[in-house]
Amino acid sequence: MTLTPITIDDLSMPFPLSSVGTRWQLVSDAVMGGVSAGSIMREVVGGRPAIRMQGDVSLENSGGFIQIALDLAPRNGTVDGSAFSGIAIDVLGNGEEYGLHLRTPELVRPWQSYRQGLVAGPSWKTVELPFTSFACHRTDLPLDTRHLRRLGIVAIGRAFRADVSVGNVRFY
Repeated sequence: MTLTPITIDDLSMPFPLSSVGTRWQLVSDAVMGGVSAGSIMREVVGGRPAIRMQGDVSLENSGGFIQIALDLAPRNGTVDGSAFSGIAIDVLGNGEEYGLHLRTPELVRPWQSYRQGLVAGPSWKTVELPFTSFACHRTDLPLDTRHLRRLGIVAIGRAFRADVSVGNVRFY
């Protein structure tokens, strides 16, 4: 039996709200003393509505990231994604590699996550990210898809100009 994809955000709500009632937000390494800087906006990109992150990732002051993040449920709740294979995301960008990071309530340190890379090319593309391909980062705990709390699209790890647009985000 194939499950119908479940929408996380279809951009039908006014920015910065998502379809699940939570807010998109920009987070950078400035919270830890870094100097990376970016912006988040809602605009039409490549003929489609999008959440767009642009900015400069800097490795100065032990920095190295900017991200757009979305809680998957209101009030620090979680979502059960265990019936699905992964997350599908529509992206367009500047040809750079970005990460999709997932968090669960068990991860208490800000640097802990489950990560998978994706390339955001110059035309809209749907990228499917299977849960089985997420790598643990600074945790030994396996990814528990029954309790997903947050996702982030992250420009990280090297100095570069980030420009990535996100359309539909869903479980598949």
